[in-house]
Amino acid sequence: MIQHFDMSLVDWSRGQFALTALYHWLFVPLTLGLSFIIAIMETIYVKTGDPVWKKITKFWMTIFGINFAIGVATGIILEFEFGTNWSKYSWFVGDIFGAPLAIEGILAFFMESTFIAVMFFGWEKVSKKFHLASTWLTAIGSNLSAMWILIANAWMQNPVGMHFNPDTARNEMLSFGDVVFSPTAVNKFLHTVTQGYVLASIVVLAISAWFLLKNREVLFAKRSMVVGSVFGLIGIIMVIYTGDGSARQVSKTQPMKFASMEALYEGQSHAPLVAFGIMGKQEENMPGKHPFPLRIEIPGMLSYLADHNSGTYVPGIKDLIYGNKEHNILSLDEKAERGSVAIQTLKELRDAKTTDPEKYKELRAKFEDPQWMKNYFSFFGYGYYKGEKPSTLLPNVSMTFYSFHLMVLLGFFFLLVLLLALIWSIKDRLAGKKWFLWVLIWTAPLAYLATELGWLVAEIGRQPWVIQNLMPNLAAVSNISATTVQITFWMFAVTFTILAIAELKIMFRQIGLGPKEGGH
Repeated sequence: MIQHFDMSLVDWSRGQFALTALYHWLFVPLTLGLSFIIAIMETIYVKTGDPVWKKITKFWMTIFGINFAIGVATGIILEFEFGTNWSKYSWFVGDIFGAPLAIEGILAFFMESTFIAVMFFGWEKVSKKFHLASTWLTAIGSNLSAMWILIANAWMQNPVGMHFNPDTARNEMLSFGDVVFSPTAVNKFLHTVTQGYVLASIVVLAISAWFLLKNREVLFAKRSMVVGSVFGLIGIIMVIYTGDGSARQVSKTQPMKFASMEALYEGQSHAPLVAFGIMGKQEENMPGKHPFPLRIEIPGMLSYLADHNSGTYVPGIKDLIYGNKEHNILSLDEKAERGSVAIQTLKELRDAKTTDPEKYKELRAKFEDPQWMKNYFSFFGYGYYKGEKPSTLLPNVSMTFYSFHLMVLLGFFFLLVLLLALIWSIKDRLAGKKWFLWVLIWTAPLAYLATELGWLVAEIGRQPWVIQNLMPNLAAVSNISATTVQITFWMFAVTFTILAIAELKIMFRQIGLGPKEGGH
């Protein structure tokens, strides 16, 4: 069925959305973490009355404001693309996907927009406690915005709490609680926002390190480093903990992504985790299989990551392509056949609605039968790939593997850096360790890299699905020309690049001015 779709349109639409999302995420994580760091700093100021803490708070508030404005601009474009580029997706799941986006806009966005004005312009106009409350509410509002967006994304990864209406060909929400509190949503929210907390903490440490190297605003830098390192250390511990929970959910709901994260071709019990590996080229006629010229493994660790049991069987890419009867794993061909039955049944139902009431009633009953829905409709998206090569249903294994492992490696590097920063900050030894101050400065771009890698794992690893198992990307795009998307892709690429450069120039200028001039 793939030949009936314009794959050029699909690829360019995916590219445009990825471009927008990656640029958007350059600005968002810093604001998520920095909002709480600012609130903590202002709390210390209100408790102590020390004007230095007020100066510190105002400086970091300015850095927050620069990133917040551009984050909002790119976020609005991202949401519009659901309607312009992915209208079929919006129709298919709009009743569910639209709910958290609407709440994000109505509740969280207006909440943070209201209190951010008081936070920036209310220093001499409202009481200290009211201003502090506004700062905390801005932080909470920013993170609530992220929460609803991440709930929507988690539902795409693991669609729950819904019912398919065959008359409208739309998925309708059945349980709001299941959508919001699914384990996938909870883990995705906590893991993603704590990544933002770590990134913000590292940025605070990097900028403070620059001031120490320049021997400027030493007290400001030292105090910022204490708050940043404590907040960041708590954040990285949470990232590691929630990453473990996220991995378990992926192993259950997206086994192909889980296998691709480790390039695991042959399923096995006591499956090892690749601590370090270099992949070779994919073997011919064996989709997803990559030899490893060099590999260091931790025995049983992948099985433990999947189920907290080192003896758990982890299906490999081969199992998921060709099936494994011993472990009740269907092949891609079997899933495609079942999905094709669901698609055909839906077509027949819609034809019979006006011409054959009895047949319509019979077919309608299937969509009300939980067992039929489980056996057939749950594989609806696979029906688009009936008769196609298995490789069309595989993610980019090498990119998923390297993105995942580099992200994990950087996470443990951040843990070490934040721990050392905290110890030496408390002992007041950082100013004399110039080599470590330079490490802190160069760790900042690595923090941005790590958070982007996390999204690459999440999104590339689940391809070709827009909604896991139910809708592939080729069935979700709008009926527009590929040329239109190409033009807008390059327009956005140029615009976002200019915005990013402008943002960096403004931020570096503000850092150069320092907290004395920049904080007032």
